[in-house]
Amino acid sequence: MVPRIEKLKEKKLVGHHIKMSLIQNKTGLLWKSFAPKIKEIQNKVSQDKISMQIYPANYYKDFSPGNEFEKWATVEVEDFESVPDGMNSFNLEGGLYAVFDYKGSSTDTSIFEYIFREWLPASDFQIDDRPHFEVLGENYKNNDPDSEEEIWIPVKEKS
Repeated sequence: MVPRIEKLKEKKLVGHHIKMSLIQNKTGLLWKSFAPKIKEIQNKVSQDKISMQIYPANYYKDFSPGNEFEKWATVEVEDFESVPDGMNSFNLEGGLYAVFDYKGSSTDTSIFEYIFREWLPASDFQIDDRPHFEVLGENYKNNDPDSEEEIWIPVKEKS
């Protein structure tokens, strides 16, 4: 699987976030609390949902499944003028991303093993210290083998 390399423009996101680790995965809880409130967000750019991870600077260097990171359940908005009560805003800076069009269950982690163990080491890129995210569009079906999503990995050219 070969990704496309895209220069992302800044995105304004609104949603909920939680601290978690891969061992203490709270993704389901996060989305369960956020999904019913999406309708309160007035200025959505699209119907897509964005699942975002913000990792500490040395997360991959000192990797352990118990390391904590911040997980966000969001949608993109035009501006932050009407953020509903109880929600947070996040300004996702632009930058270079490797974008993988993935088809398969969201519980199958083999795509990430491929990205980080095979594609990345063989590529001209390295991880950049910016948020990672997945775009969950109209063909996304949670835990379904026919589900489709885009996986956005922040990269920069190897030095």
